[in-house]
Amino acid sequence: MENDIKAEAEKLRKELNEHGYRYHVLDDPVISDAEYDSMMERLIEIENQYPELAVPDSPTRRVGARPLEFFETAVHTIPMLGLDNAFSEQEVEQFHARIKKNLGINDPVYTAEPKLDGVAVELRYEDGVLVRAITRGDGTTGEVVTDNIRTISSIPLSLPSAEGVPSPSILEVRGEVMINRKDFEHLNRERLERNESLFANPRNAAAGSLRQLDSKVTAKRPLDMFVYGTGTYRGIGFHSQKQMFGVLKTLGFRVNPLIKSDMRISDVLDYCRKLESMRESLDYEIDGLVVKVDDVEMQQALGEKIRSPRWAVAYKFPAMQETTSVKEISVQVGRTGVLTPVALLEPVRIGGVTVSRASLHNADEVARMDIRQGDKVLVMRAGDVIPKVVKRVGDRTADDPPEFRMPATCPVCSAGVRRIENEVAYKCVNASCPSQVKERLKHFVSRNGFDIEGIGSRLSEQLVKENVVRTVADLFALKKEDLVKLDRMGDKSADNLIRAIEKSRKIPLKKFIFALGIDYTGESASGLISKEFGTLERIMDAGKDEIEAIEGIGPKTASAVAAFFSSPENRSVIEKMLACGVDPQPVTHDAPAPSNDAFKEKRVVLTGSLSSLSRKEAGEKLELSGAKVTSGVSSATDFVIAGENPGSKLEKAKELGVTVLTEEQFLSMAGIY
Repeated sequence: MENDIKAEAEKLRKELNEHGYRYHVLDDPVISDAEYDSMMERLIEIENQYPELAVPDSPTRRVGARPLEFFETAVHTIPMLGLDNAFSEQEVEQFHARIKKNLGINDPVYTAEPKLDGVAVELRYEDGVLVRAITRGDGTTGEVVTDNIRTISSIPLSLPSAEGVPSPSILEVRGEVMINRKDFEHLNRERLERNESLFANPRNAAAGSLRQLDSKVTAKRPLDMFVYGTGTYRGIGFHSQKQMFGVLKTLGFRVNPLIKSDMRISDVLDYCRKLESMRESLDYEIDGLVVKVDDVEMQQALGEKIRSPRWAVAYKFPAMQETTSVKEISVQVGRTGVLTPVALLEPVRIGGVTVSRASLHNADEVARMDIRQGDKVLVMRAGDVIPKVVKRVGDRTADDPPEFRMPATCPVCSAGVRRIENEVAYKCVNASCPSQVKERLKHFVSRNGFDIEGIGSRLSEQLVKENVVRTVADLFALKKEDLVKLDRMGDKSADNLIRAIEKSRKIPLKKFIFALGIDYTGESASGLISKEFGTLERIMDAGKDEIEAIEGIGPKTASAVAAFFSSPENRSVIEKMLACGVDPQPVTHDAPAPSNDAFKEKRVVLTGSLSSLSRKEAGEKLELSGAKVTSGVSSATDFVIAGENPGSKLEKAKELGVTVLTEEQFLSMAGIY
């Protein structure tokens, strides 16, 4: 029996490691999350019952170990040096001139890689098994964070046998531990709900997560890692950066797909500009580009200075954080009535954009950071994320301004304000508050809702201000004569808007549910609920327990949905919409897939705008045909469908050699038209 159990444990470990690698490194899973979780639970059960069967590289180590009392320190076998910085193309060219002079050659070859804004670590493998992980520290000595590193799913706990690559007896791999932007925003939203202080930025979150004495806490954080180099190694070798990355990728490590090799200095400068233009569209934060001499022998010939190698330089992009002053703290009211404090700033340029407003999240965060009118603050802007105040900087004068307090009445409608029990939010109690109605209207007509073209922020505000729209149902009773009275609304614009509203009446059920703007109910939850119940009537009659029983729906969402549909006011609005011809389409569970299987089991990315159908509709048709539609382009992507104004995803597809389809080619292959 014990031999059978041992064989089962070995088989589970092998399969779990393989599936983890496919999911986290190749982005190409072949089993469901539920299947993976079931296998993991069985392995945990075996190792708990037979502790002697547990091994250092077991995937069960990813759930965390016993808390430490303190971090031990260890010395790097080869120092982890920093990099010299270059802040302009001219300084990169000066670096190139020094390389040419020191090597005595005219045209050295470089490798360029994104400079990730994370935490540098070194992983040490002995006989193929991860035995130690150390932070960079001061470059000579770092903290031992092995238990925490083991929880990161994209890091191999043991090195696979790879054809053509010898198994190293010792291998030290260096990389950057990070958190991507979406995971960072989700992490901070969860902390807000738990009334915990927010992380200032993804790097701060990654560093804090990696330095937890309890690795079970680290295991709950969405850490990832890209490798960029090596320390000591034996039983393995390579002659260039390009070859090194190929070897590391073969051994199961994540290598950034944006790394470029075989580059001359003109290529490097072109890539600096290109990567800077792509910066805000990436899934993770970068703060520059690292340029390295590609040839390892040349690196050795160039050598190192005291704190940095001579063969590499970091070209730093403009900062995404700047310091400015708070002119005033105002309060805005969202579609759910939540009051959000906003800092009105002395305008400041951050990442090429002028910022004059920044979120302060909530009253508790303002108090924690102790932000007041007139303070100097650090403001961060990253990607499409709303600029936010990170912290107060510097000292105040002797005459301290008063502390910020949430208003007792709504700043828009003067109704009462109450704090939600067990939460940090303050809410306006008046559901008819013009600001709430305006924001609900903007959400309702958005692309993922009713997708009514022509109703933007300005028109939404005007419709509410002029009392033309009191609830979202009023949209479907609008007549041309109601619209032409509005500022800047001519006959043609009014006709177009009436047509757009008419076109939107027939709507998929999940988009209808999303458009209602129910608390804690985004696109994913709306889709799960619609798929489970199938019709609007069944959703409206469902109780909290029925909704919470749906896999993927939590108690907050279930309570919010049940409460929304039990409200007589909300039911009245929905009945009015239905009476005006709004037709939420029931979910058909057994819809036949198109006979054409050109996209079956293919990974597809959509970019740009399509003329014949929306990207949402295209995605749904692709999924019906058996495709997996993803948001990011990787080496695992099979097709990129490019419409008008495709952006950086098209460039990335070309770099990776991914097949690019025009809209016409996509429609033809899918058999749609």
